[in-house]
Amino acid sequence: MPATASLEQRPPLVIPTTDLRSLREVVTATRPSDPCAAVAAWLAEELDRAAVVAPEVLPRRVVTMHAQVSYRDDVTDEVGRMTLVYPGEEDAEAHAVSVLSPIGAALVGLSEGQSIRWRTPSGGFRGLTVLRVLFQPYGGAGASDGKP
Repeated sequence: MPATASLEQRPPLVIPTTDLRSLREVVTATRPSDPCAAVAAWLAEELDRAAVVAPEVLPRRVVTMHAQVSYRDDVTDEVGRMTLVYPGEEDAEAHAVSVLSPIGAALVGLSEGQSIRWRTPSGGFRGLTVLRVLFQPYGGAGASDGKP
């Protein structure tokens, strides 16, 4: 799993309190023998450094759980679209990606225009940039009109 970059190189993250509680449960429930254990450890580090806000004041351009997001793979320049989901909700046809996947853990909490980079287990680098949050489920300042 990704060896994370130094804190100075990682972009700031914003997580709503509701997602934080659920994501902490996901991390805690992941056993050390689970194939996703390294991603869960990375996600735990990311949650520890995130700014936590009430859902009603969450900026609408932040990637949250169940958000639909357009992103660019900064290594291949390919553009993708996905919905960030909890483990067990994955669906390849619907482009629903688990937060316990490297891409899911990388994107959660990022805002439009932010990029993150990490080292892969094989020693290479991956990088992603959030292009657009197409939908985000929170109301108030976090409401998204869903328009591109």
